[in-house]
Amino acid sequence: MLLRLTPPGQVPLARTPLLGIDVGGAEANVAIALSALGRPVRAVSLVPDNPLGQMARGALGSAGVDISRITTGPGRMGLYFFEQPSGPIAGRVTYDRAYSAFVAATPDQFDFAGALDGAALLHISGITPALGPGGVALAEAAVAAAKAAGVPICFDGNYRSNLWSAWDSDPRAILTRLVGEAEVLIGNHRDISLLLGEQFSGDGPDRRRLAAEAAFAAFPKLKLIASTARHVVAASTHELAARVDLRNDHWQTDDMRIENIVDRIGTGDAFAAGLLLRYLEGAGAREMARSALAMAAMKHGVPGDTIAVTRAELEAFDGGGDVRR
Repeated sequence: MLLRLTPPGQVPLARTPLLGIDVGGAEANVAIALSALGRPVRAVSLVPDNPLGQMARGALGSAGVDISRITTGPGRMGLYFFEQPSGPIAGRVTYDRAYSAFVAATPDQFDFAGALDGAALLHISGITPALGPGGVALAEAAVAAAKAAGVPICFDGNYRSNLWSAWDSDPRAILTRLVGEAEVLIGNHRDISLLLGEQFSGDGPDRRRLAAEAAFAAFPKLKLIASTARHVVAASTHELAARVDLRNDHWQTDDMRIENIVDRIGTGDAFAAGLLLRYLEGAGAREMARSALAMAAMKHGVPGDTIAVTRAELEAFDGGGDVRR
């Protein structure tokens, strides 16, 4: 978990006197979205025992997430700053999370076995191991506990090159170990290229299928690979498609044009929540892809890192922007 600080409008970070604050973080975003959709969710994390840590815990608790396994420890709250895209200028993220309480945490500060009691799935992202050797130890401990408990694992690649490059890391080796225990992988052809050390193209559904088949061959435990394909028309207009690959089936949606984008951050986590909602219900590739795309599309219209829509709102979504009466 971390806090996001955002200048108003399109004011550059170097020249803003004001910052808005939001609670976020990849797994936290998924937890909030799934809870709103009606799934019971328990979060496992560590925050500082200060007002910022209390804000982070409170955001999940108020969203209905079980926060009993979010502990506290010495250190600071991790932060990141987000500058909104403006015309031809791309958005920019600046991290400030070194020496945070979470980065300094060790596996013995978490009761992973207790947290996983009764769980249907462990969701974890590649951001945790990207934080450094301590993050790798935390990710591997969580995955090992899930494996011991017989709890399936969903791993979202969430590759962040600027985090991995900040220390003497070997992302391919580390991520290969973690993905090797996963049943669900959220990642595209670029993630698979990194894992397998072989270049795969994302140009067209057939080539995406080749990448998925290579990943299935390399990782016997994998049952599902989900990904998006995004075309940036302009800062406020994107085209997005969703794809789900199973070992014996696959489905890719048509492109959805998303205009007047409010906030692009967290759309991948919304995608993950829509996917996992249907996956845990035993849905097929088509329904999983459609729900994941709908959640991601709706998040583009919501400011902040998180989205909390009900099951009824998800099912009623048709991509339109008119007022519902």
